[in-house]
Amino acid sequence: MAKQQNNAASQRVRKKVKKSVAEGVVHVHASFNNTIITITDRQGNALAWATSGGQGFKGSRKSTPFAAQVAAESAGRVALEYGVKNLEVRIKGPGPGRESAVRALNALGIKITAISDVTPVPHNGCRPPKRRRI
Repeated sequence: MAKQQNNAASQRVRKKVKKSVAEGVVHVHASFNNTIITITDRQGNALAWATSGGQGFKGSRKSTPFAAQVAAESAGRVALEYGVKNLEVRIKGPGPGRESAVRALNALGIKITAISDVTPVPHNGCRPPKRRRI
């Protein structure tokens, strides 16, 4: 005969404890089509992330500065729950959402300690895409 399991023991639920992080790094990846904002701790473990497309913007509206601002506010609010007070900003890419993402984080009351541009520059690597004819 099969043994019955105790329901309370088999369905134990662990409460997730949020770690407290005082300093973090914001990675802003601003492409021509979208803006991706990731907030990590100093070791590179992701705390929060948001994208322009994930905030409800579709098509050409994803690449606007306002969409980047909304995404940065969303990621910043989650980071505030972790207790983040100081942020270092690393911006990558040529997109239009570069500045507005930093301004949105500053408006949330998070102190920005440093801003650096880490856009990769090729030493004559791959052939770039053809020029746009508008």
